[in-house]
Amino acid sequence: MTAQAELELETETMTVREAIRQGLREELERDEDVYLMGEDVGLFGGVLEVTGGLYEEFGEERVRDTPISEAGFMGAATGAAATGTRPVVELMFSDFMGVSMEQIMNQMAKMHYMFGGKAELPVTVRTTEGGGMGAASQHSGTVHTWIAHFPGLKAVAPGTAASAKGLTKAAIRSNDPVFVFENKMIYEQSGEVPTDEDYTVPIGEAAVEREGEDVTVVATQRLVSESLGVADSLEGDVSVEVIDPRSLYPLDTDTIVESVEKTGRLVVADESPLSYGTHAEIATRVQEEAFFSLDAPIQRVGTPDTHMPFSPPLEQEVLPGDEDVRAAIERIA
Repeated sequence: MTAQAELELETETMTVREAIRQGLREELERDEDVYLMGEDVGLFGGVLEVTGGLYEEFGEERVRDTPISEAGFMGAATGAAATGTRPVVELMFSDFMGVSMEQIMNQMAKMHYMFGGKAELPVTVRTTEGGGMGAASQHSGTVHTWIAHFPGLKAVAPGTAASAKGLTKAAIRSNDPVFVFENKMIYEQSGEVPTDEDYTVPIGEAAVEREGEDVTVVATQRLVSESLGVADSLEGDVSVEVIDPRSLYPLDTDTIVESVEKTGRLVVADESPLSYGTHAEIATRVQEEAFFSLDAPIQRVGTPDTHMPFSPPLEQEVLPGDEDVRAAIERIA
């Protein structure tokens, strides 16, 4: 669906949390093979309340609480998907992914390939990430680049309420394993969301959230809204184009390159650690395809190569934000 078509749909103002819940509800109603599973997704309604009310609406067969065993329920979801169902797994915090990495990288990611394309793996993994809640190092990581690195897996990271719903639904309908990374600090962020039950966001399609002429900012998750705020404040001095890639793998390189060819400058803003990550991948693709369009060095905004502190002042010092985006723009504008 094109951006213009999205604008023509009937919309409703809702939070990111409500948008994801609506997407889950619609897919549970649409396809009886879809079910939710994870720690506290049922009676408790999810540790961050995303699945609230779905247990009462669909029952324990469709909304299943699991034991505290990430490796166990990730393996169960992989096997269930291979046999024809569409499990939606909630991994409470992305930091816990290491516990289940054998099931993810050696089973879920490789099964389709190892069975010569005969096995489909329509499994969706929802997980939260990011700092800002004072949840300390083991509950505040941003690890989406890790998953995007493995062939056989898709990784998406919504930055708006509309994309949160659309990507959730697209992930559930996909026949490939898709990880949906939800930044926990934007659950209360509101926006216009299409109410059409067939509305999805194509995996691998970026969104130009704001058009500009002087600098391109490619921002993810929480940093989408912060970059838009910076762009608005700089209007009249610097014209900033803001792109939300929405999908990290596959990445919509064409949209990013087309923007850089127009503006000549690029800032990549992503909460993951700066080294060997999302910033580097986007910068490299632009260097390969639009090097002679660049009028200044590519700038990166991200988390330093350190663990997330528990101390609130130190956490805020480490987390990238709007002032970092502004400084990066001003260095090259």
